[in-house]
Amino acid sequence: MVTTPNFGSAPIVIIDLQTGMFDGLVDPPLHGSDRLVERVLAIIDRARRDGRKIAFIRHDGPPGDPLAPGEPGWAVWPALGQADDEPTFSKSVGDAFSNPDFRRWIEEQGAPEVILLGAQTDFCVAATVKGALSNDLKVTVISDAHSTLDQPDEAAAAIVNRYNAQFAEAGVNLVTTDRFIQAVA
Repeated sequence: MVTTPNFGSAPIVIIDLQTGMFDGLVDPPLHGSDRLVERVLAIIDRARRDGRKIAFIRHDGPPGDPLAPGEPGWAVWPALGQADDEPTFSKSVGDAFSNPDFRRWIEEQGAPEVILLGAQTDFCVAATVKGALSNDLKVTVISDAHSTLDQPDEAAAAIVNRYNAQFAEAGVNLVTTDRFIQAVA
């Protein structure tokens, strides 16, 4: 018998899916960006139907950075259709848990687990996974709904695969978008 995971009331945390990650004006778009957006939209839709809380994390880069506050790349990617009741929490380092308002919001949800997705796999997603674990939370990462950019010595797809393996070794629950959508809330 195949069972589906039950994520309880774990909130969805969408990390750094900002305009600059998709528009290609300064850096190339994230690896598989079109498919990534489709997956994120499907996850958001399922979460909203289940009444699951969703938070967006926005990286605040330093002055002159494409993700600096007020720069064209800074805003949450509009194609994601962020709802008015879905908060945005800013951060200036990789770990979203560095923002005390975000930590407080997570605590207010009363869930022992978070569900993470977003960008970049090898930077802010990885740092937020560590932050969640250090805050004694169970962590689920949507394994096909986080991405990064190619690096000189490694393709983005290989980076995603490598980090998924590292997340699993750290005790993170990995689930695909399809598996999440099929899960019973």
